[in-house]
Amino acid sequence: MTARTAPAEAAPEPRHTTARPALIRELLLVAGLFLVYKLGRQLATGHTAEALRNAHRVWHLERTLGLPHENAVQSPLLHGTTLVHLANTYYATVHFPATLAFLVWLYLRRPAHYVWARRVLAVVTTAALVLPFTFPLAPPRMLTGTGLVDTARVYGPDVYGPPSSDHLSNQFAAMPSLHFGWALMVAVGLIAAIRSRWRWLWLLHPLITLLVIVGTANHYWLDAIIATAMLGTALAVIHPPHRTATAAGRGTGRLAPREPVLAGAGR
Repeated sequence: MTARTAPAEAAPEPRHTTARPALIRELLLVAGLFLVYKLGRQLATGHTAEALRNAHRVWHLERTLGLPHENAVQSPLLHGTTLVHLANTYYATVHFPATLAFLVWLYLRRPAHYVWARRVLAVVTTAALVLPFTFPLAPPRMLTGTGLVDTARVYGPDVYGPPSSDHLSNQFAAMPSLHFGWALMVAVGLIAAIRSRWRWLWLLHPLITLLVIVGTANHYWLDAIIATAMLGTALAVIHPPHRTATAAGRGTGRLAPREPVLAGAGR
């Protein structure tokens, strides 16, 4: 029989075979991640004088490196109370809920990507807790002579109290910025997990977060740079799950092309 080229018979589309992790275990792990984040920052409290000295060093280092003044981001916010209030609200309310919603969505819809993202966040968060012990850093809003305004204290809402009486957070742990590190991971994780042509818009989340943390004088540019370096290192070590051609085709609404085979060649 003469061999001829024909499309392969359509095979049933494979389902994702990654088992969803046990819910109770994951709830405990994620809760533990957030608890480590909070408790670790509290353990590194104090060192006020050293934190302020380091703040001046970081400020002058940024100028030596040619980085723009944080004032360039804050000044536009101070033209009206609405914009600065929105920035303060974003800083106070988006950080934890956005990261939690990201993990919940991945757990329900992309279990393999969830495990990957949870591991990356755990590594970055743990590594970030080391720096406040070795390099306590006061945020730019505490520096004098910079022209920066503590926008949360002046315009509200303010999530911090006086450093001497604030027992819920460590205000001398500005570096690295986990606000930015987590926001960047949310964007990277969603871009990796979905195949919509609009997925790159998720980069607006870390971009807005960067402008907010700098504009409200809660972080330096270098805080975000160090957080990016930590995340990049974690991503280089912990790789995302591979997508099959069929899974990629499903995300675009098209079946992945199949290679033609020789029908009858084996008969």
